Parts: sequence; C-alpha cells; structure tokens
Amino acid sequence: MAGSTLRIALLHLAPIPGALAKNRHLLSHAITRAACLGAGWIITPELAVSGYTFADTLGTDWIAPQPDPWMEKVRLFAARKRVAVFLSHPDRDPQSGRLYNAVFAITPDGRLAGSHRKINALRVGSEAWSTPGTETTVFPMEPLGNVGMLICADAYSPGIANSLKAKGAQILVSSAAWAPGLHGPNGEWERCTRDTGLPLFVCNRTGADRTLDFRKADSVVAQNGRRLLSLSSERSAIFLIDWDLKTGTLASPEYRQILT
Repeated sequence: MAGSTLRIALLHLAPIPGALAKNRHLLSHAITRAACLGAGWIITPELAVSGYTFADTLGTDWIAPQPDPWMEKVRLFAARKRVAVFLSHPDRDPQSGRLYNAVFAITPDGRLAGSHRKINALRVGSEAWSTPGTETTVFPMEPLGNVGMLICADAYSPGIANSLKAKGAQILVSSAAWAPGLHGPNGEWERCTRDTGLPLFVCNRTGADRTLDFRKADSVVAQNGRRLLSLSSERSAIFLIDWDLKTGTLASPEYRQILT
C-alpha cells in the first residue's frame, strides 16, 4: 500500500487437477511475485491448490484441517511481507470429518482472520466431495474494513451477499472457478454490488480443466451494479489494480497484467 492507495493482486491462475506439488509451487511463486510488486492484498481463485476436478484422480484423504503445514508457510510469508492473503483451500472439519470448499483470510501479521465455506456447493459431479457451508462470516481486514467472502456460485443467491451486508461487511471478496458458457456468470456479480452497495473483487481462474475450459473466464471488479474491470488471460497471470482508500473506488481504470 502506498499512501491512500491499496494495491490488490488477483492471481488468475491455471491449476492442474490433482497436481498438488505443481499447484502449490505456482501459488507460492505468484504470491511472492505479487508481494514484490507492491500488493497489499492477494486473492487466489477457487480450488487453486487442487484444481477443480481433482477428486477422481487424487481422492480426498490428503485434505487436512487447516492450517496444514503448507498453509502455515503462506501464513509466515504473509507476516514477513506484511500482506493479506485470501487463500482458497479444501478444509476438513476436525470434529465431524466433513470436507468443505473454503477460503481462508490471512492478515498482514500472519493471523487467520476468518474463513468461508462455500454455501452453494454442488452435491453432484466435480464438487460432490464437499459439504455445503451454512454460515456467512464477516471479519475486519485492514485497510478496507469488514470483509465478507463468497466462493463462485455463492453470488447466485442474493440472500448470501445481503446477509454479509447485514452483518457489517464493507467490501466483498470472491474466489471463483466459473467458466463462461451456458452456465457461466450472467450478471450475478454485478447484482451483488447493486443489492448491497458494496464493491466486489472476484478472482477467477484460467486454463483448461478436465471438464471445463476457463481460458476466457473473467476476473472482475464490480461496483454499483456494473463491472469496472473484466480481466482475462489464456495463461496464468497476476492482475494488479490500485484501489483508492479515500473515494472507495478504482484509483485508475488501468491495471497491470504480469504473466507468471
């Protein structure tokens, strides 16, 4: 962050289904590079560690209660570089053993500020491994105030974003793996901002997964019912945007795209 501007990095990455070591390397490299480029907030796409269609080949035994040792390394890096990281990672509930598609918010001092379990998780197909979450959570994250988190299709149900607003959210952040096409996003992100009056940062992914093609998928910055930016890349990239802390909108319509 410089002065009255916060630099936000959207890690628009192409994880490989089931390739944990490669995906973790890609994420670690992108997080490190974003921090070196001055990002104060770093947002990852949905299931960036595992890829979207990982369960058929990798199974789920590897999913542990979080933070696991690898997330601990990310947490320590965030504290060392004084950056906030919104990290998408499957989670196992230590009491019930249920599995969740989750996002974890790591503060610039390395604490886990909060997490969100995907509410609109599919119970069939590629997401059948996960249990739908039931709660919306809001937590403080400097310098933008109280954050409400979504994962992908959570934007489809107006009640989820409205619940975050009612709980005091001042900004919305979403990880996504939402491919364009027949069932692609169709105004849901814009509606979230129109309904709540809150800006929304969406970090989507790219690349061709086993069942879906994300190469033309958009990462999005939306506010007041419209897209301020739609960002896409056919290969892994880091999108850097600057957010004006005084006006609560983009400091400039320009952005930087860094290929990883």
